[in-house]
Parts: sequence; C-alpha cells; structure tokens
Amino acid sequence: MIRPIVLHPDARLKKKSVEVEGITDALIELAEDMMETMYHAPGIGLAAPQIGVLQRVIVMDCAKKEDEEPDPIVMVNPLIKASSEEKNVYEEGCLSIPEHFAEVTRPELVQVEWIDLNGKEHSEEFNGLKSTCVQHEIDHLNGKLFIDYLGPIKRQMITRKMQKFKREKLRGSE
Repeated sequence: MIRPIVLHPDARLKKKSVEVEGITDALIELAEDMMETMYHAPGIGLAAPQIGVLQRVIVMDCAKKEDEEPDPIVMVNPLIKASSEEKNVYEEGCLSIPEHFAEVTRPELVQVEWIDLNGKEHSEEFNGLKSTCVQHEIDHLNGKLFIDYLGPIKRQMITRKMQKFKREKLRGSE
C-alpha cells in the first residue's frame, strides 16, 4: 500500500526513531509499504519516519538506470559502524522536501550493520551513491534532514518554501 509521505516541516521528521524489537508481520507489511511508496514517489530511499512511523527501518534501491536490475534493500536497526576520512559530494534531494536539492558532503565509504526481514544480521561496506543514500536515510532515523548540513540562510529559505508549498497543497485539497 502506498502511504502518504510526511513533508517538511513536520515535528515527526525531527524526532529520533525507536529500535525495532523483533521481526513481526506488521514490520514486514511496513517494509513492503515503504518499498512501494518509495518506488511510486519515485525515490531511491525512504525511512519509516517519512511515512510517520518512528521506527528504525529504512528501504533503498539505488539502481536508477533503466537497464539495471532492481536492488532493493530493507534495513532494520541500521547502524554506521565506521566511515572513511575521504569525503564525497552528492547533490541530494528528499521525498519529504520535494523539488529541493543541494550538495552535501559525507564520508565516501561507510560500514553498516543491520538486520533483514528474516532476522539475519548483515554487515556491508557501501561507497558512492549507496553510501550517500544509506547515510541520508539513517540520518532520518536520528531526526536529521539533508538541509541540516546547509548554511542557516539556505536552510531557512527551503523551510519557508516548504511551508508555502504545504499551505498551497492544503488549499488545493479543499
């Protein structure tokens, strides 16, 4: 089921998510809904807080090209265990902040540990787009948005534009 995406500014996007205690049918359904919502948006990553669920769950699929096979990943309780000194700069966007993009500097490589929907533990090193995506989504679990990496003037400008966007969207739905 495609779920509505929470738009910035919204207090839920600034809260820290809680650890998932176990793999349940409800969690599997949440992950399936998140994947469907992400693909429909379309996006390459989605964190549970972005659909109003404050649990430590993210989904991502960085296969963007038409000839690439889909590569969906569901991460429960993901944790960055190590990151490189080398940095990468990517232009980031966010499904919760549509039509706004900015260059963000992050570690080039990250080592991430997580649990999958079968309860199996994983540890993998990510680089490039996957590294940026997983860091962006884990930030959501910690109440941090990509605009928090920007200077205060640019961040305030985007926030004001999003407030206006949300007001106009509300008016359009009346």
